[in-house]
Amino acid sequence: MAETTADVRRDIEQTRERMSTTLTELEQRLNVMQVVRDHPWPVLALAFGAGLALSATGSDAKAAAATVAATKGSRTKIGAALDDIVANMMTGVHGALQDRIDGWVDELKSAIGAPRGTSTASRRPGMVATSGGYGVGPTSSDLTSVQPGGRAD
Repeated sequence: MAETTADVRRDIEQTRERMSTTLTELEQRLNVMQVVRDHPWPVLALAFGAGLALSATGSDAKAAAATVAATKGSRTKIGAALDDIVANMMTGVHGALQDRIDGWVDELKSAIGAPRGTSTASRRPGMVATSGGYGVGPTSSDLTSVQPGGRAD
C-alpha cells in the first residue's frame, strides 16, 4: 500500500502531538516544587530520612578532617591576616556606630533642653564609651587621665 504525502504528514503531526503531550506530562511529574506543594508530609519524611542516612555515613566528619589536613600549613598565615582585617573592620564599625549614637543622644538632649555633650571631634582617640558615657558622669578611669589643668590626654 502506497501512502500519500498527505498521509505521511498526518502521521508525523500525530506523532508530534503525542510526543508533546508526553513531554508535558513528564514535566508535570518532575516539577519538584509542585510535588512538594501537593505532598508536603511525604517530602518532609523523605528529607528527614535522607538527612539521617547522610549523618550515619560520617561523611561530614571525613570532610572536616580533610579540610583541616588541607589547610594545616596555611592556618597561621591566613588566620593572622583575617584577624587583622576583622579587627580593623570592627574598629571602624564601632566608631561609626558610636558617632551615630552620639548624634542621636545630642539630638535628644537638645530636644529636651539638656546641655549637649562633647562633640565627636573633641573625643580622645581610642576612647570607647564607658558606663559614664551618656549623662551619668565620668568614671574613675576617666578622672585619672585628666591632667591638673583640666585637659584630657
